[in-house]
Amino acid sequence: MRDTRGIIPSMAMTAQVKAELATIKVTKPCCRKSEVASTLRFANGLHVVSGKIVIEAELDTGAAARRLRTDIADVFGHSSDLVVVNGNGLRRGTRYVVRVVKDGDALARQTGLVDSRGRPARGLPAQVVSGGTCDCIAAWRGAFLAHGSLTEPGRSMALEVTCPGPEAALALVGAARRLGIPAKAREVRGVDRVVVRDGDAIAALLTHLGAHDSLMAWEERRMRREVRASANRLANFDDANLRRSARAAVAAGARVERALEILGEDVPEHLRIAGTLRVEHQQASLEELGQLHTPQLTKDAVAGRIRRLLATADKKAAELGIPSTEASLTSDMLDD
Repeated sequence: MRDTRGIIPSMAMTAQVKAELATIKVTKPCCRKSEVASTLRFANGLHVVSGKIVIEAELDTGAAARRLRTDIADVFGHSSDLVVVNGNGLRRGTRYVVRVVKDGDALARQTGLVDSRGRPARGLPAQVVSGGTCDCIAAWRGAFLAHGSLTEPGRSMALEVTCPGPEAALALVGAARRLGIPAKAREVRGVDRVVVRDGDAIAALLTHLGAHDSLMAWEERRMRREVRASANRLANFDDANLRRSARAAVAAGARVERALEILGEDVPEHLRIAGTLRVEHQQASLEELGQLHTPQLTKDAVAGRIRRLLATADKKAAELGIPSTEASLTSDMLDD
């Protein structure tokens, strides 16, 4: 949904993606089957109650729950119940439970959640793993609707899916690989997850899933953050350079002042003039000092005269056994 200026209103990126994915029209039966199977698998929807298989998938959006119920009815021909669970102190937010009791065993076999011997699938159902690219996309869409999240773009941006086990995580990584998306399976505090961290990979995956409006909003925020970060880096860099330049100018002025003191009347006139300009205009650049000189000098000429002034003074200080020009520098002037 957009406001009158054509800007997508600010909302949690995860909720925005799930809201868009829940409205995508899918017509191919194989894709609808793969999406249902993946949604049920990643929502941990397979349960055994009193020796009987019951399908009970808990989702965090009403739109995803309605989509799942519609596909179960249209594709597999089973009716389902919807139970709304309000949030409490432990689990905030409303939860939506899609439940198939009467035909749970049949639906579990049809979706591949159990094999011909009634054993639960450890990863993704075989028909999803061996299916085409469209089945991989549908599997990812179902997994994200069931237990996915997308963080705001930034240093720790990530598209993540919480998995019911390591086999399911590896199967989802394999599906991503077939789509050309680098994803990684990892375990965090005993919970298996599949994570996509690269910004371009996240954008590519959102494109595959069909979340185009969400992608535009995410990319806009990503661009804003990158521009802001670049501006901050440049500002910090410029500020640091200014501080270093100021310290260098003060240090040079202090050394020149000490050089003039060491040499006294023995200082050559052309070196004395260059040194005096440095002392009197400590914030000026070498180019500006050259313009203040009569006649005007290049910055290289000014730098050369100041170097010779310091070298001459340091040589005389060494002969007399007195502190050199560097003795006039303080710790503040030497800090990087």
